[in-house]
Amino acid sequence: MSSNDEEEKKKAAEAILEMLKEAGVSTENLEEKKHAFWDTQPMPHGEQSELPEGPIVPNKKPEELRAEPYNMPSGFEWSTLDIMDLEQREELYTLLANNYVEDDDALFRFDYSKEFLVWALTPPGYSSDLLLGVRASSSKKLVAFISAIPANVKVRSTSRLDVVEINFLCVHKKLRCKRLAPVLIKEITRRVNQTGVFQAVYTAGVVLPVPVASARYYHRSLNPKKLVRVGFSRLHPRMTMARMQKIYKVADQPKHALIEMTEDHVDGVN
Repeated sequence: MSSNDEEEKKKAAEAILEMLKEAGVSTENLEEKKHAFWDTQPMPHGEQSELPEGPIVPNKKPEELRAEPYNMPSGFEWSTLDIMDLEQREELYTLLANNYVEDDDALFRFDYSKEFLVWALTPPGYSSDLLLGVRASSSKKLVAFISAIPANVKVRSTSRLDVVEINFLCVHKKLRCKRLAPVLIKEITRRVNQTGVFQAVYTAGVVLPVPVASARYYHRSLNPKKLVRVGFSRLHPRMTMARMQKIYKVADQPKHALIEMTEDHVDGVN
């Protein structure tokens, strides 16, 4: 890309940000800013965003990998989670229900069921060694967690690239100042590398360097009256509660027949 093209691209981006600001849209997550941890990781940064296809850092040989776990801050210890154990599953559910993704006002959080967590964390080939927790050394309470599950994806000319999906990175609210998250990421990376996998994918609700894709999802209100009452939704101007309930009323019978997926449906679903 020529310097003129780069300059035009920069001007266009600045113009878009300015338009969004004038429209009252927050641009905080869209503007370039420093990331104390992510800026040190092997991913594109700034002008590197258009690197050639392939690993940014060559895959390491087994003897080049760190053998020992990373040190935890004083008072904490690593803990491998057995999601099939009822007690440990309950611990993970409690940690996520009280400390995982929430809105800016800390009013709403994801409430993944224990059954969903089992489904999400035990795909074919999963390893309990990659369901990584942190416990308080004194009380043994689970205070942080991160997971990595195996997957393979098509990336341009690479038809089946072995990766892991990183998910459920969660640190107890009272311990956010302890900088546990970077250590969790480093340790799960070390463990994944020891399995021979060196690429990972993850999602975030904020812009981190450097996104390869973005998505927008929509909510379908099922109980608008309650959602307005608890503050999740609001009545727009000239909208009454009665009209809102009528608009979002769920049909008594489904419009399309819902059936359980079978092996015969795999090709169509894919």
